[in-house]
Amino acid sequence: MNRRDFIEKSLLTGIAAGSMHGQAQATSRLSGKSQQPGKPRKSGKPHIILLMTDQHRGDALHCTGHPSVISPHIDSLAADGTLFMNGYSSVPSSTPARTGLLTGLSPWHHGMLGYGRVASKYKYEMPQMLREAGYYTFGIGKMHWYPQKSLHGFHATLTDESGRVETPDYISDYRAWFQLHAPGQNPDLTGIGWNEHRAGTYRLDEKLHPTTWTGQTACELIRNYNSEKPLFLKVSFARPHSPYDPPQRYLDMYRDADVPAPVVGDWCGRYGEKTDPAAASKDAPWGNFGEAYAKNSRKHYYANITFIDDQIGEIINALKQKGMYDDALICFTADHGDMLGDHHHWRKTYAYEGSAKIPYIVKWPNDNHISVKKSDAPVELRDFLPTFLDMAGADVPADMDGKSLLKLVTHPQAQWRKYIDLEHAQCYSPDNYWCALTDGKIKYIHFFRTGEELLFDLEKDPAELKNCAGLRSHQRQLDMMRGEMAAHLAERGDGFVKNGKPVTRSESLLYSPNYPDHPLTLSL
Repeated sequence: MNRRDFIEKSLLTGIAAGSMHGQAQATSRLSGKSQQPGKPRKSGKPHIILLMTDQHRGDALHCTGHPSVISPHIDSLAADGTLFMNGYSSVPSSTPARTGLLTGLSPWHHGMLGYGRVASKYKYEMPQMLREAGYYTFGIGKMHWYPQKSLHGFHATLTDESGRVETPDYISDYRAWFQLHAPGQNPDLTGIGWNEHRAGTYRLDEKLHPTTWTGQTACELIRNYNSEKPLFLKVSFARPHSPYDPPQRYLDMYRDADVPAPVVGDWCGRYGEKTDPAAASKDAPWGNFGEAYAKNSRKHYYANITFIDDQIGEIINALKQKGMYDDALICFTADHGDMLGDHHHWRKTYAYEGSAKIPYIVKWPNDNHISVKKSDAPVELRDFLPTFLDMAGADVPADMDGKSLLKLVTHPQAQWRKYIDLEHAQCYSPDNYWCALTDGKIKYIHFFRTGEELLFDLEKDPAELKNCAGLRSHQRQLDMMRGEMAAHLAERGDGFVKNGKPVTRSESLLYSPNYPDHPLTLSL
């Protein structure tokens, strides 16, 4: 059986997609029929369902062009809505990315320029603003806020923080639930750390896996939802972020998959020395551990995506059964990507596509009649909040940096941003401190400590294999992008720009003056 037949059969039987209730529910999903009408909402506002994953690179879905990744339910969501091909995470690590999502602001304006602690309060907060617009707001899964049970306007949250304890006596709702169902057992039995890139299969019953808990908790809330208020539900999966630990049956789907080897650019030779994985740090941010090692990690990573895809299928089915799917705005995205060995880099915090580019899908309510199925415009996490406010009939603040995606798809020729800004404060090593601009077609990167520049022609070279910054044929484009970056950084003053050019900096800046809380020093 070829892979296309395998996927089609999987959809019909509910086996490969891991349906927990068999063929009847799988058929219901495909038919799209809503068997139980939802309670009418007096407001007329759409339900808003935000689905997100953690450390999920933008090309790791079948609908975004990956030939091996099995993701039929997310693909179906994209087919029902708009697939944004140039979605980015401006500060590609967990907490600053999630702050941009929370506030609708750019990094300089929400204050987090790298990995630190999310502030306790912002002037704009997604759950609070939607609550004020008449929504019942509920969050499930990974929030990565501080303190860890902060609400930021949610009526309630049920959290999974992957074992992190940053608040005294904190235990996540997932871990408390785990001890209820598996008293005395170890939820980390697989033995792979949170930032490692080696892989293994889950060693407990998959019903105990945090992916199952997150998906099924969301389904339970949807089944129980009978309020006349519109629902804002955020469902945040903690995978495919490491540990790469899918149940064995999901890994088996990739036994014969053609998993591509990592790409290696002509600019990254200093990272290319062959390294023995057994001798290196298990969470090393750089390393050439060999093709077999990288492909094995990638298979487990993709299997975790298929595991999540199954749970998203369950959530979509629950919405349809409840009569909520058709009039819901449903978005799918991630906080940042995962290098997975590309250019001998691992994890995140980099300007490269594997780290900074993310999945970005919006399924519109049926009565909006959106005809744009795919968009190449540069979009970012900050654009979700103004979109939600726009759809809810609420005012979008004039100083909010994000833009409503509704305007982009209803007026495709209207003016949009020219570039999206990317950056990250120093992380892993002093020279990993950079800023960048991209529109999905060209990308310019400036390294603050060294002054080094990279320029990639993403239309001809989407894998970023060739640095064009030193080519005479690209000198005019390099000068233009350098000027665009200087204009972007101008509001930060002489510490970032002088004489119309980005400067070389001797110190990294983690928090901008706009950060609401006092700066704190954290390790990634």
